[in-house]
Amino acid sequence: THWKHGGIVGVFGYGGGVIGRYSDVPGEFPSIAHFHTLRVNQPASKFYSSKFLRKLCDMWDHRGSGITNFHGSTGDMILIGTSTDELEPTFYDLTHQFDMDLGGSGSNLRTPACCMGKARCEYSVLDTQAICYDLTMTYQDELHRPAFPYKFKFKVSGCANDCVAAIARSCCSIIGTWRDNIRIDQKAVQAYIGGEIAPNAGAFSDRDWGAFDIQKEVIDLCPSGCMAMDGNELKIDDRECVRCMHCINTMPSALRPGLDVGATILNGAKAPIL
Repeated sequence: THWKHGGIVGVFGYGGGVIGRYSDVPGEFPSIAHFHTLRVNQPASKFYSSKFLRKLCDMWDHRGSGITNFHGSTGDMILIGTSTDELEPTFYDLTHQFDMDLGGSGSNLRTPACCMGKARCEYSVLDTQAICYDLTMTYQDELHRPAFPYKFKFKVSGCANDCVAAIARSCCSIIGTWRDNIRIDQKAVQAYIGGEIAPNAGAFSDRDWGAFDIQKEVIDLCPSGCMAMDGNELKIDDRECVRCMHCINTMPSALRPGLDVGATILNGAKAPIL
C-alpha cells in the first residue's frame, strides 16, 4: 500500500516509540487505514524464553496485525501494524503483563543495544549487558522524550569482533579491549601448525582447504605486522598490536585476550562501512 506523510501519534507522556503510519487510500484498504509501528525495548543481548515469545505473539495477534520484526537495526522488537485506538491498550499490556517499555524513535536517544557479551562469548572482555542496562535506565528521559536535533545511538560490543556492529551503526560505540599482552600457549600454536587443532574452531571444515599455514593465514594478515615465528615460537610485539582479533579468532586455543581489560569508547563513531 501507499503511506502518506504527516501526523504524529503516540502514547500519553511519551514522544517516541510509536511510528505513525496511515494509508493514503483508506477507502480502498479500510482494514489498514491505520497501520502504526511500535518499537519495544529489547532485553540486553536479546535473550528471550519461548514462553515469553508465545505470550507476546498472542498479545500482538489480539492488539495488532500479528506481524513482527525481530529485530530492527536499532535493536528493538518491532510490532508492525495497529490502529490508533489500540496504542494505549498495547502499551498497557507491555508495561503491566510483560514488564517492558517502548524503545526510542525520532530525534532522541535510540534504544541501547549490545552483543551477548560474557553471557555466551569466550572473547568478551566487558559485561555488555550491565553497560547496556545502565545506559537504558540512566537515560530514560532522553529515550522517551525527543529533545535532540537528531537521533543518537549507543551500542556495546564485548570485543573488537564488534558483533553488534557498534562502529558501523552507532554514534557512541563501546568496544571491549585490553592493555597488556595477548596470552600465548606455545604448545597449542604447534598443535595448530601440526594439524592437531582445526583453525577457526573448525568453522571452515566443510571442505579441504589444505594444511594450515600460520604464515599465510595469520602472520601475513596481521594489519600492523606485529607477529613473526622465531624458530618454533610465535612472537608478538604487543606495542604494535591493534587488537583486531584476527589471530585470536583463527587460533582460539592458542591465543587469548590479555587480562588488563577495559573499553575503547568512540564518539561520533558511526561510519557507512556495512
